[in-house]
Amino acid sequence: MTRNRYWTLADGAVPSWPQEDTFLLKEDEVPTPGAGQALTRTIYVSLDPYQWYYKRERTEPAGAPCHARTVSQVIESRMDGFAAGDFVFNTNGWTEYALMGEGAWRPSYMVPRKLDPSLGRISQAVGVLGMLGLTAYAGMDLMAAPKAGETVLVSAASGGVGQIAGQLAKQRNLRVVGIAGRDAKCQFVTEELGFDACVSHLSPTLPADLAAACPAGVDVYFENVGGKVFEAVLPLFNQGARMTICGLIAHYGDEDGGVDRRAALMKLGEPIFKARNIAVKDLWVGDFAADFFDEMLAHVAPLVATGKIKYREDIRQGLETIPAAFAEMLRGDNFGKLLVQVSPDPTLGQG
Repeated sequence: MTRNRYWTLADGAVPSWPQEDTFLLKEDEVPTPGAGQALTRTIYVSLDPYQWYYKRERTEPAGAPCHARTVSQVIESRMDGFAAGDFVFNTNGWTEYALMGEGAWRPSYMVPRKLDPSLGRISQAVGVLGMLGLTAYAGMDLMAAPKAGETVLVSAASGGVGQIAGQLAKQRNLRVVGIAGRDAKCQFVTEELGFDACVSHLSPTLPADLAAACPAGVDVYFENVGGKVFEAVLPLFNQGARMTICGLIAHYGDEDGGVDRRAALMKLGEPIFKARNIAVKDLWVGDFAADFFDEMLAHVAPLVATGKIKYREDIRQGLETIPAAFAEMLRGDNFGKLLVQVSPDPTLGQG
């Protein structure tokens, strides 16, 4: 444990989508924790679409490991509340070891926390029992609040957030329709997650397919994609419908990361939004982290533990695989919540 490998963003212009030379694998000494810090070993790295926006905006400190939410284990601690051996949610990023605590850069709302392995697999702390669970809970239950008899539509339905959002709606006994990609994903959404129907965004007859799957129209739309998917949904909105915009992954490669495209989509939808009194809200999970995370965990963890909410993970192996896996995720070629395991997980008897 004397050397530490990590991926960082290469110098120069950041391309629209990741290329082979976008990231550099580097090696340095394992850092030593100072006062108020802890050294942690990364176990799981979470790969999520929002991270590409961070990289395109160079939000991360120059030369530092690429940002990501992680599940880690404390190796040495000089930080109150954390001891060697503890499992933690933190933001080590694309690296084998990192410091957390005083002076360690992180997004303000991604506060390190100790994990209880009895609540579920520790990998789920960056998925259904973490910020993705909170994202789905906030966007579906708190913001959209679907009512009995309504139809809920979820895009990217087999993805890290979409599969949770749809199942939360099913817990309310609503009609839930998903939008996914290839046939295996659509089959998973209906047969494993229990959605009432799923439509492929790859279909050449997407608008007609959606209309057939939503014969009573759409009351709640959980938007993760944008683009042609949004355009196909637009005519189906009912009077008083609600749309939660969680992400617009189809536009993360745009020159401005999708900002202009979002404005264009809103302009396209404006006549229908006004005529049908549709509420459109942007979802930023940071608005809910402080006040609603514990509430989400108390609600969702028992559902996961009893199998009432199922959650598919796509776990790759090895630090070296991160850039390729990240690019695959942005293309939508992964299946489930994408993580990379970079060291053994002691809770599974590894190592």
